[in-house]
Amino acid sequence: MLALLLAVGADLSLGRTVLVGLAVLAGQLSVGWCNDLVDRDRDRVVARSDKPLATGAVSARAVRFACGSAVAALVPLSLACGWAAGVVHILAVASAWAYNLWLKSTVWSWLPYAFSFGALVVFVSLAGEPSRLPPWWMPAAGALLGVGAHLVNVLPDLAEDEATGVHGLPHRIGARRLPAVATAVLAAGSLVVAIGTGLARVGSVAALAAVAALVIVALTGRGRAPFLAAVGIALVDVVLLASG
Repeated sequence: MLALLLAVGADLSLGRTVLVGLAVLAGQLSVGWCNDLVDRDRDRVVARSDKPLATGAVSARAVRFACGSAVAALVPLSLACGWAAGVVHILAVASAWAYNLWLKSTVWSWLPYAFSFGALVVFVSLAGEPSRLPPWWMPAAGALLGVGAHLVNVLPDLAEDEATGVHGLPHRIGARRLPAVATAVLAAGSLVVAIGTGLARVGSVAALAAVAALVIVALTGRGRAPFLAAVGIALVDVVLLASG
C-alpha cells in the first residue's frame, strides 16, 4: 500500500505504478513466505492458529514453491521499472530476507526495516520517468517509519517471541519502555517529513498536531491505547510521506 501511495504521489504513469505495485507485491510475498518457513517450529510451539504452515494446513513444499516463484517474479518485475530502481528494490527485499534468516534475533533487528523502508522510497522515485533520486528527507523519514513499524509490530508478540528465543532490539528494550521508544521514533519521522515538505504548509501543521495528540495518548494511555496510538502515528507518517 505504501508503495502505491508513493507512486501516486510521485505522479508515476499508470503502467509504471502497476509495475511498481506488482514488484513490491512479489517481494512482500517472498518475504512473508520465507518468514513462515523460518518460524514454522516457533509458531508450532506457541500454537499460532493463524499460520497454515504451522498448523499443517499447508505443506512446507508448497510454501517453498510459492516463495521461489515470488522470487522468480520479483527480479524481472523490479528491473522492468528501470535498472537502478530494480537493483535498489532487490536489495531492499534481500535486506528483509536477512532479517528473517539472521538479524531477527539480534540487536540489529531494526536495521533491515530502516534500510528496506528507506530503499522503497528510493525505488519508487527511481522508477519514475524520468528516473530521479528523492530528496534526502524522504528516505530518512522512510527509514524512521520502518524502525517504528518494527517496534510497533513486535509489541503484541513480545511474550511469544521471548518464549521461542527471539531477542531482537524490541525485546532488549523491554515491554515497559517499548511503546515510548516506538512513539519517539515515529514522531521523529513525522517531524522529518514536516520539515522536508515545509512546516508552513497547513497539512504539515495539522499532521504534527495530530501526532502530538497521539504522542500524549501513547505516553499516558493504558492497555492497548499506547499500541493503537503508535499505529495512528505510523499512519499519519505514511500519509505525510506519500503526499510529500
